[in-house]
Amino acid sequence: MISLGFVSAILGDKTFEEVVDFASANKFACVEMMCWPVGKAERRYAGVTHIDVDRLDDAKVAYIKNYLSQKKVFISGLGYYPNPLDEDETKRGVYIEHIKKVIHGAARLGVPVVNTFIGRIPLKDPEYNFSLFKEIWPDIVKYAETQGVKIGIENCPMYFSKDEWPSGKNLAYSPAHFRKIFEIIPSKNFGLNYDPSHFVWQQMDYLKPIKEFKNRLFHIHIKDVKVDKDRLDDVGILATPLEYHSPRLPGLGDVDWSKFFSVLVESGYRGPACIEVEDRNYEKFPEDVRTALLQSRNYVSQFLVLE
Repeated sequence: MISLGFVSAILGDKTFEEVVDFASANKFACVEMMCWPVGKAERRYAGVTHIDVDRLDDAKVAYIKNYLSQKKVFISGLGYYPNPLDEDETKRGVYIEHIKKVIHGAARLGVPVVNTFIGRIPLKDPEYNFSLFKEIWPDIVKYAETQGVKIGIENCPMYFSKDEWPSGKNLAYSPAHFRKIFEIIPSKNFGLNYDPSHFVWQQMDYLKPIKEFKNRLFHIHIKDVKVDKDRLDDVGILATPLEYHSPRLPGLGDVDWSKFFSVLVESGYRGPACIEVEDRNYEKFPEDVRTALLQSRNYVSQFLVLE
């Protein structure tokens, strides 16, 4: 069966224990736990640390496992989403080092997947970025293999702000790029953390990739998106994407979730699916976040069995 969870980033002001308690009390089977280095966030929904892999000693590992067992909740994946191909080599090195720490932490905790981005230099063409990918990523994937951990790459272009202009900060945003990525690194430990919403605003089919890459689906994000057609007609596809679309809760956007889950189940997927809340309409009051998660859970429960 598919296990329903949520991405912990939306509860960034809560402790690890509070996040797990919320999941346990509200029929969520799992949580994707954020593992950013402790410090200042680089962007919205980043910089959240619910598990600090820099301080993950034997006692902490035992404590986390025991707490999860008591609450009957599991960790679907550890999440850390920097730009490992950053043009600044110092920053790049910091990001790669921390990705490896998260991978090691996942192995120690018995978590099967680490979710992240490939990265990209926005001002460089795809060929340049793929050459950089070929130079940097085989070593990261090899390390994941030695740890018995899979890497799930989210298919978000990371093209929302001015510093991400003109092509975003993640190569893995299209089926054409998926094929090239997996051709360069065919490892069975290298796959996708699949989010259909990113294909919607790019005006792409979000169901076909599920079929083609069914053996590469390691983790699923449940997030919706609403494209403002009138606004798109006004600004065009060359505008920064947030000028014509907005993230929404599942059921409030343009994803046909009935078709999505139908194709997902037909593909043979039986892993975690985690609600990712980035809907600004649910940020005005503290209670909005709880409402967003429970409303999303209730909507998605049409398609999944909650235990």
